[in-house]
Amino acid sequence: MTYKSLFSRALSLAPGRLHFAAHSHHLWPDVSHEAQIRSWDEANRHADRKWDLIFGEVIPEAQDHLAAELGLPSPHSLIFAPNTHDLIVRIVSAVERSPVRILSTDGEFHSFRRQSERWEEAGVATVTRVPLAPFDSFAERFVEAARAGGHDLILVSQVFFRTGQVFDAIKSLADMADPAGPWVVIDGYHGFMATPTDLSAVADRVFYLAGGYKYAMAGEGACFLHAPPGFGSRPVVTGWFAEFGHLEGPPGGVQYRADGGRFWGATFDPSALYRFSAVRRILDEHGLTTARVATYATGLQQRFQNAIEAGKAGPLAGAEILNPVVADAPRARFLALRSDQAADWKAALQARDIITDVRDDVIRFGFSLYQDEADVDQLITACADLPAGQ
Repeated sequence: MTYKSLFSRALSLAPGRLHFAAHSHHLWPDVSHEAQIRSWDEANRHADRKWDLIFGEVIPEAQDHLAAELGLPSPHSLIFAPNTHDLIVRIVSAVERSPVRILSTDGEFHSFRRQSERWEEAGVATVTRVPLAPFDSFAERFVEAARAGGHDLILVSQVFFRTGQVFDAIKSLADMADPAGPWVVIDGYHGFMATPTDLSAVADRVFYLAGGYKYAMAGEGACFLHAPPGFGSRPVVTGWFAEFGHLEGPPGGVQYRADGGRFWGATFDPSALYRFSAVRRILDEHGLTTARVATYATGLQQRFQNAIEAGKAGPLAGAEILNPVVADAPRARFLALRSDQAADWKAALQARDIITDVRDDVIRFGFSLYQDEADVDQLITACADLPAGQ
């Protein structure tokens, strides 16, 4: 089984490349090219009426796709932004306390890692970071820290970007969430459309943010936020889109939408939403649910992992697989291998036009629909040829 025909344009632009960085810079399906052209055509065809179309058709379609994917009770809890950093800043700005007391981890992506460190320097936040290691006890330790109290906001990844390990205690955090604090924020960037995600049981108590750059195959600019009702009614960082619709607020003061739209920013490039919805439609046409795509990718991961464990992938046999494939458990769409040689392996593979990526001493191999078993076998052969000690 191969799905390469869905990516013929992207694959033809670099025909000799083996792209095993789907978790980092996912290739775009052909339909996204057509959607990009459509966004240009409609922007110019509708001109002054463009935003009527965007808010009347383009945004609602994207919201409907997201609500269905995540099991949300309403699409109106969702808004979009160019990146997740914008969304994090808006959420924290809505906390009516200074300094904001934040509980998080030492394994969050740089958008939050850098910003939270700067908030600490500026004295506007205090951050408690629970170490990921040892991961076998991480969920228990993190939930225990949350139950200890004293936090306004709790932020944790659904799937950790460096190691691919999965946090499985979202429900426990949701049970502690309260509009008066703490608020629970789940960074779902490596979980959204990578592994089936059903928020129906916690949608009324947790924030969830992610984006389309990776597994949703929509490229940059398609980030989104689900905001639970009653949490953060008046973000300080706010854009003028938040004043369209049913408004609430003090007489004569700044008014906000009553739904998730209270977190809207301002004017943005909507072309990413055209691409996102086009990809969702083609996946639906082919019956490619997230569960089915994840199963396909896991099969490729298992093939690669089997070769590593059998000693068929050269020096990779000496690496520690941080997130091995285990039965049908929810998982990342990449294998993360820790080794002092990680950067050397990446460079050696890249010299052969085989693309992976490295985070510190961890090399990550990402899998998706535009690869097949023959590609994995080529990867295995290339790894077997890596010189010892490379």
